Amino acid sequence: MASTLKKKSFKIEPFKHPVKQDPNYGEKTWKVLESAIHEINNHNASGLSFEELYRNAYNMVINKFGDRLYIGLQDTIRKHLVEIAKKIDAAQGEGFLRELRLRWGNHNKSMQMIRDILMYMDRIYVKHQNKTPVHQLGLDLWRDLVIYDSSIEGRLRSCLLSLVQRERNGEMIERALIKSITTMLMDLGPDVYRREFEDAYLTKASEFFKVEAQEYISTCNCPDYLRRAELRLKEESERVLHYLDPISEPKITSVVETELILNQMRPLVEMENSGLVALLQLDQNDDLQRMHTLFRRVPGGHDLIRTLMGDHLRKTGRQLVEDPERNKDPVDFVQRLLAEKDKFD
Repeated sequence: MASTLKKKSFKIEPFKHPVKQDPNYGEKTWKVLESAIHEINNHNASGLSFEELYRNAYNMVINKFGDRLYIGLQDTIRKHLVEIAKKIDAAQGEGFLRELRLRWGNHNKSMQMIRDILMYMDRIYVKHQNKTPVHQLGLDLWRDLVIYDSSIEGRLRSCLLSLVQRERNGEMIERALIKSITTMLMDLGPDVYRREFEDAYLTKASEFFKVEAQEYISTCNCPDYLRRAELRLKEESERVLHYLDPISEPKITSVVETELILNQMRPLVEMENSGLVALLQLDQNDDLQRMHTLFRRVPGGHDLIRTLMGDHLRKTGRQLVEDPERNKDPVDFVQRLLAEKDKFD
C-alpha cells in the first residue's frame, strides 16, 4: 500500500507582499544603543539587558548599518571623555592624580561592557573595514582627549615629578598612586609613557644627581661619598620596582652612574687623605671593594684604578729599594718587600 502512495511535492511560494525594512531602523536602533552607552558611562548599567543590546548591535551590522554604529560609538565616547577631562582638571593638589586614577578605572570598566555589547561588530565589521577595535579605540580616545588635553598633560607630568623629588628628599609619598598612573601610561603605549613621564623623569634625575654629586664631593671624604652613591643606586632601583615600568631601570641606573661615578671618578680617587692611595695605605679593604664595585659600572673605571694603583705600587717599591737603611738589615728589607707584594696580591 505504501508503495502505491504517490509522494507529494511541496513548493515554497514567495510572500505576495515583500517585507519592507523600516527606513529609520538604523537610526532608531542606534538611539537605543546610544542610550545604553550613556547609562554604562554613568554607572547605571544594572537595569540594562545586555542580551537585547547585543542583539540590536548584531542586527545593525548584518543590516549594513555598521558605519552608523561605529561612528556613533566614536562620537559618544569622545563627548563623554571631553567632559571627564574637565572634571579631572577641576581637581586640586594630589586630588588631581586620584581623580585621574578613578576616572581611568571607570573608563576601563565601561569600555569592557561596551565591547561585550559590540562584540559582533568588533569581530566582523571592524575586521573587514580595517577599523580600530573597540578596546583600542577606548585607549586611543582616552590618550588623545584626556592625557593629551592641554590643561592636563603638563600638570600630570609636573605632579609625578614632584612626588618623585619629594621622595628623593626623604619624604614619604603614596607610591601606589604613582604606580597606578605610570601603569596607565604604559597601557596607552610605551611611547606615551616615554613622552608623558620617562623623558622628563630622566632629565630631572640627571639635574638632581649632578647637583648632589657636587655637594657630596665638597663635603664628604671618599669612603662616605662611595657609600652615598651606592645608596642612591639602590634607592633608584627600588623606585623602579615600586612604581615605574621595568624599561626605565637601565636608563635611570645609567643616569646615576654617570653623574655620581663617571663624572666624579678622578676627584674621588685623588682625594687627599681619603682617596685611592690613602685607602691602600690604611688597608681599608671594604672601601676599596666598594670603589672597585662602583667603578666597574662605568667606562674607564677599572683603568683609572689600575693606573693609579700601579703608580702607587711602583713608588712604594722604589722607596723600599732606594732606602739607604736597607743594607743595614737585609732580612728586614726582604720581609718588607714580600709584605708589600702579599698586600697587593
